[in-house]
Amino acid sequence: MDRLIQGFNKFRREVFPHQREVFHKLAQGQQPHTMFITCADSRVMPELILCAQPGELFVYRNVGNIVPPYAQHVSSVVAAIEYAVRVLKVRHIVICGHSDCGAMKALQEPERIASMPSLAAWLRHADVARHVVAENGPTLHGEIGLRCLTEENVVGQLEHLRTLPAVAAAIANGSLAIHGWIYDIAHADLRAFDPARGRFVAVPPGGESAPDATPLARFAATGTDA
Repeated sequence: MDRLIQGFNKFRREVFPHQREVFHKLAQGQQPHTMFITCADSRVMPELILCAQPGELFVYRNVGNIVPPYAQHVSSVVAAIEYAVRVLKVRHIVICGHSDCGAMKALQEPERIASMPSLAAWLRHADVARHVVAENGPTLHGEIGLRCLTEENVVGQLEHLRTLPAVAAAIANGSLAIHGWIYDIAHADLRAFDPARGRFVAVPPGGESAPDATPLARFAATGTDA
């Protein structure tokens, strides 16, 4: 706790004075452009790795960067997404997995969490990834298997995301784009899911845009809450 308090005091002394107007404005409300759904892993810090400023990202973290399908489970993550889309009007939702993910290791070896029934139940929302890999890559084990499982989990959660009515409606009118990313902790690499090629591709370091996973819009954006 002392370390955290010291950190806050440093923020108050060295950071806040230079961004006082920004924080005063944020005290009146928020207008993030992106919802960022990622793992609760302490090594993944969205604002740090994306150099995001306060108020830019609406961040939601949970074990395994999971989005339960709408009809199966109403949870805080589903409520947060609905709020982000309908109230905050975010223009992007990113689901970001990461290397060396403990949740994905638990999918590989369920005995790791045999004594944690709540965690085991939560990770059933990632079963789609386990089944896809088991059916299509039965020889993939170890690090290669873990990488594949991590990728398929992001793809599976993107599919779950599209079952949420608020998300489906916003995608259909073109006001929302969705993205699937994998962050490599050790190498500071980022890969994005490209549905046209059916795989994750490296995000170039030169600032070029990355592919997204958004279906084509079928209606013109209405600009209303309806």
